[in-house]
Amino acid sequence: MTSMAWQIPRAPLRASVIGVYAAGFAGVVVLAALAQQALGLGAAYPLKAAVVFGVVVLIGVGFVQSNHPFTRFGAANTVTTGRAAGVALIAALVGEPGMGAAVPAAVGSVLVTLLDGVDGRLARQSGMASVFGARFDMEVDALLILALSILGWEYGKVGAWILLAGLLRYFFVAAGWVLPWLRRPLPPSWRRQAICVLQIVGLGVIVSPLAGAPASAWWAMLLVAALLYSFLIDIVWLWRAR
Repeated sequence: MTSMAWQIPRAPLRASVIGVYAAGFAGVVVLAALAQQALGLGAAYPLKAAVVFGVVVLIGVGFVQSNHPFTRFGAANTVTTGRAAGVALIAALVGEPGMGAAVPAAVGSVLVTLLDGVDGRLARQSGMASVFGARFDMEVDALLILALSILGWEYGKVGAWILLAGLLRYFFVAAGWVLPWLRRPLPPSWRRQAICVLQIVGLGVIVSPLAGAPASAWWAMLLVAALLYSFLIDIVWLWRAR
């Protein structure tokens, strides 16, 4: 089970973690500034992207030491950090006026998803799979789904109920603080991974100009239903295993 004790990583792991995160932060700032100019985004866009990535880093860095038993951060976590940078750029589009960034948001979500299989493969091949890496990967996906669901609502493609797709993961985590049996580790599941990819790709389509109302609303209902089904299966499993 993931240790929730936040602590600063010790050397030599600390230098590896800081190096990867610093490179990711620099990349976010540069790409956000370029996107701001190319897409005509607001002046606050680079700052928003940097803050989102900074929060992800601040939360994640404190759980590396107790959940990543290696002296290096590793190639897999480096790729996941790159995915987190992409998600920060997408999440920072929330609140930006107009739909000029709809296509970049949709394309960016697809690229982030394609890299999703790369980090896991690298972790297995390098022998550096860890609880931290799996959780880091999961939370990056969860943040992307939340960002895309907000954008889908913001762009008028679907009602505010689509936010349920982005908030379910966080409701589940919050419920675990009240019901400890919900915090038990779940077995690996292709169903869970497939539905996660379906959410990201499906929400990316909804955000893009390809989908218009009311078709986007029907598609969103299918996505939410699939996600509810997946969570229900996991909750029932955890209840029986309590």
